Amino acid sequence: MAEQQAGRRGLGRGLSALLGESDPALGTPDAASAADARPPHDVSIELLRRNPDQPRRYFDEADLEELAASVREKGILQPILVRPAPGAPGEFQIVAGERRWRAAQRAGLHNVPILVRELDDLDVLEIGIIENVQRADLNALEEANGYKVLIERFGRTQDVVALTVGKSRSHVANMLRLLNLPEVVRTHLAEGRISIGHARAIASAPDPGALAEAIVKHGLSVRQAEQLARKAMDRPARPSTRAPRVAETGNADVAAIEQDLTDALGLAVQLVYRDGKGELRIRYDSLDQLDEICQRLTSR
Repeated sequence: MAEQQAGRRGLGRGLSALLGESDPALGTPDAASAADARPPHDVSIELLRRNPDQPRRYFDEADLEELAASVREKGILQPILVRPAPGAPGEFQIVAGERRWRAAQRAGLHNVPILVRELDDLDVLEIGIIENVQRADLNALEEANGYKVLIERFGRTQDVVALTVGKSRSHVANMLRLLNLPEVVRTHLAEGRISIGHARAIASAPDPGALAEAIVKHGLSVRQAEQLARKAMDRPARPSTRAPRVAETGNADVAAIEQDLTDALGLAVQLVYRDGKGELRIRYDSLDQLDEICQRLTSR
């Protein structure tokens, strides 16, 4: 059933598809969804309720204050997406726009614009995740927990989740692995003291919690964290490629480029160069490393 619903919602096409709005690729919105659409209108802010399953848990105080100041001056420019609140006739549950709702409360607004849609629980969760992921509003653990709920509560596969949010399957899998980290590591990650790269570097080490504390204490880079993890696992660091490549190519400039790339990526790089043409080869030892390479190459 969940897989059949995935096709109905038009996964991978963003919020417009989930809301049944016009999609240039399809021409017109889904008839059933369009029938549910109601024009935006203002309601009392007291009639809105937050969604307890909202994937976003952390709201930066400074950002909220800045938004509240803007709301005081200009009002809310984009309606808050809601659905009729389950079990509360006449009230509405927020689907997308909780940050605007919180700012409106701080700004002292009595009424806010809303856009009402008839949505089920799966629609609400998917829209919440897509909106926040597209805007980079979720921290890594909030994003991972959202994927987990889609999989465990609604029977989604990792492939379908990836299609829903417009990410690769390996990205979804790597995010889910973060939930297996010790609590101390997850706390540092959620509060921004370490990055996803740090967390992944130490995930397989004997005591990732202790390594995370060391990373925070000494302000280590991701590459330094990888070296620390290798040392903890009693694995020697990958040898430099400089000497053998100089001997093979007979070109010190090529070897220097190889070394610079190796240092930048933290992975062994081989440059095969002949008569102004050649190949660039990057060696990886795990799917995690391959995924990180892909993210670096496709980041904008």
